Amino acid sequence: MSTVESTPDAGLAAGPAERYVPRPTGSAHRRGPFTKGDRVQLTDPKGRLHTVVLEPGKQFHTHRGAVEHDALLGRPEGIVVTSTGGTDYLALRPLLVDFVLSMPRGATVVYPKDAAQIITYADIFPGARVLEAGVGSGALSCSLLRAIGDAGRLVSYERREDFAAVAQRNIETFFGGPHPAHTIRVGDLIESLERDIDRVVLDMLAPWDVLDTVSAALVPGGVVCAYVATTTQLSRVVEALRGHGTFAEPAAWETMMRNWHVEGLAVRPGHRMVGHTGFLVTARRLADGVTPPVRRRRPAKTGLADSTSADSTSAVPASAVLGAGPAGAAAPSSDPVAPVPDGPSDS
Repeated sequence: MSTVESTPDAGLAAGPAERYVPRPTGSAHRRGPFTKGDRVQLTDPKGRLHTVVLEPGKQFHTHRGAVEHDALLGRPEGIVVTSTGGTDYLALRPLLVDFVLSMPRGATVVYPKDAAQIITYADIFPGARVLEAGVGSGALSCSLLRAIGDAGRLVSYERREDFAAVAQRNIETFFGGPHPAHTIRVGDLIESLERDIDRVVLDMLAPWDVLDTVSAALVPGGVVCAYVATTTQLSRVVEALRGHGTFAEPAAWETMMRNWHVEGLAVRPGHRMVGHTGFLVTARRLADGVTPPVRRRRPAKTGLADSTSADSTSAVPASAVLGAGPAGAAAPSSDPVAPVPDGPSDS
């Protein structure tokens, strides 16, 4: 197993008697006038995006003319620059979502909509100690590092050395250098001896294989979050978590995102959407020696006299579900419609 450690930035040495201090990765790279080495996103009138890295004296060339880098250096974000061909470009620093969707890929990236759910539902907080398996191209790592900050710790395991190299380059490109909280290890998570970890994020083919390692690494109350692509993976990881004995009842869900077209009174759903990308499963680590409580599920209401208990498991006649009318039409019911939960349901 090899390890890629982040190294301090030698540009901030305070003096010969003091050690080098890593450059902060937060606001110093995200605000202020454009400077040399900044990545700038230029948007043309048709919404097409172009990303340039600023260097004094250089030009950005398109079929609509050239844009001088010097016209951007020292200027604030949100300005409009004009090419030699007369085309206007809006200049902004790319957001993390822009970077993730355009960065070089060694493996498929975790889409921003899923990364946002992982950050929220796995409760990734500033200063957290996070273990990640399956770095891919580094998209999720960027989100995790943004959430934990320079004072946190992210240890990322990746089996493929070529994927780890691509991820390392992408992460350093986005943050402007090595992140002081990040370590990439080329190897299998099952070999990890990490302990006192707050959160574990699994983006791998068979997350159920490493639950013993995850359980040993997590602190009581810690969260494991698995990102899987298929329903068979979803079923297996949920049942494995239930049967492991050290985790509380898991929750599983997916998220779909649809844009809307808004132009005056013409307000309608977009023609395309980001549909299924993956399923998310989260579970909490129990304290050592604690037996998880038996999960009781309320049966569907049938209106039958024998369904008087919330824990009843009596069989429901097919006619009560499908109806006895012609062509299998559902019979009308007097039961109120159950409210739709605001978040993922574990029922």
